[in-house]
Amino acid sequence: MSPTGKHSGRSSEPEMRASHADRDRVVELLRVAAGDGRLTSDELDQRVEAALSARTVGELAGLTADLPALSVSAGGVVAEVKDVLRIDQRWSPVRREGRWVVPRRMELFVEWCEVTLDFTQAVITHDTLQIDLDMEGKTLTLITGPGVVVDADALALEFSRVRNHRAPDPGEPITLRVELVGRKRHGRVVVRQSRRTAGRWLRRKPLPLPGG
Repeated sequence: MSPTGKHSGRSSEPEMRASHADRDRVVELLRVAAGDGRLTSDELDQRVEAALSARTVGELAGLTADLPALSVSAGGVVAEVKDVLRIDQRWSPVRREGRWVVPRRMELFVEWCEVTLDFTQAVITHDTLQIDLDMEGKTLTLITGPGVVVDADALALEFSRVRNHRAPDPGEPITLRVELVGRKRHGRVVVRQSRRTAGRWLRRKPLPLPGG
């Protein structure tokens, strides 16, 4: 059985050695399943780790045996993961949060409405997200987590500014690079970490001793 759960000739032999592409396909399937609520966060972490260390096709197939089969294109991209997500909106706020699946590219055409993209629990299936932005007014807020960095160097600003409050650790591995291109007029782009994450970190900090 192939990593996608379908028979495919010689490659369906369970003892066949798995390729990097086989492992990548299974990781994508697992992340989409987690985005659908079929796997918990812990289950996703465990299965992704097992997929990356799997040696055979049979080992990979076992990781998706209890999940519905998902169609895969010739290039190995899961069909449920959109290549391009287009949002065209005025006045009403736009929010993507929780376990949403991050596409390869987003097109944001918005006027005078707040836009919030929260990546702290997002299902990340690619290492780069390009956001083509044409936004006037209000604030674009990007809430990042460990391994998520934002590059706004190619963004044209007109009466706007970028405030990046999330400086990544130089030794931190990058899991997602968000590239902002296009233009932002009249407003702000704010990059910050989750306030809940910051709050948990502050609660863990030891209190200073009297006179210390």
